[in-house]
Amino acid sequence: MNTAKQELLKLINEISDNQISEVIDFVTFLKMKREKEMLKNLERASESSLSFWDNDIDDEVWNNV
Repeated sequence: MNTAKQELLKLINEISDNQISEVIDFVTFLKMKREKEMLKNLERASESSLSFWDNDIDDEVWNNV
């Protein structure tokens, strides 16, 4: 385990039980923030590929399918 995680676990073990819920809330917030950023990146990647399909040749082919 890396040093940062060891330090975090040490700090968690030292806090009172009533503060654990705050730590859980914060870690959950960080996780959701990371997932939201990953989703934004995926959206940007998919949007950039849309222009590839937006052309008259492909439109005509798909119109005849």
